[in-house]
Amino acid sequence: MMIEVLRIGTRLVRDDRVTTHVTLVSRAFGASKIYMYDANPEIKETVSKVNKMWGGDFEVEIIENWKDVIKLRKKDGYKVIHLTMYGENINDVQEQIRKEEKLLVVVGAEKVPREAYDMADYNVAIGNQPHSEISALAILLDRVSQGHQLQKKYSGGEREIIPTKKGKKVIDKTTI
Repeated sequence: MMIEVLRIGTRLVRDDRVTTHVTLVSRAFGASKIYMYDANPEIKETVSKVNKMWGGDFEVEIIENWKDVIKLRKKDGYKVIHLTMYGENINDVQEQIRKEEKLLVVVGAEKVPREAYDMADYNVAIGNQPHSEISALAILLDRVSQGHQLQKKYSGGEREIIPTKKGKKVIDKTTI
C-alpha cells in the first residue's frame, strides 16, 4: 500500500512543533511522503537529518496549493482520507480503507475548508471528541497497516536501534 500525507493550514506559534510531529509520525508509521502547505521549510531540513541519522527516504514537499495535490493524487488513483472528528468512525471504515492501494491522508491544522470534506473519498473520525491530529494520524496509519509498519527496517542510516528489554542499545555505523 502506498501512503502519502497532506498537511494543510498552520496555527502560529504552536504549529512548527505539531507539524514536525505529524511529519515524524507519517514517516514512522509507513507513509512515504508528506506535502506541506503553509509550513516552515525548516521542517524539511529536520526530516532530512532524521533520514540521514536513522535511515529511510521519507520525502517532504512544500506546496503552494493543497487542492492541486488532491486533484493530482486522485488522477493517479489515490483515495483521499480526510481526518476529522466529524467523519465516519474508523471502526466502521477501516476494513474498506485497507482494500485501497494508494492513500492520501489529509491532516488539517486550523479550521479545515469545506472543500477538503467534499474532495475526500473518506471523512474519517478516530473519535467524535476534540483530540490531537498527531494521535489521529498515528491511529489511522496503524489501523490501516495493522501494525506491519512498525516492523519496517530503514536502510542507510548512521544509527540503528537494537530493541532491548531494559536500557538503550544503539549501533553507530559511522564508527564501524
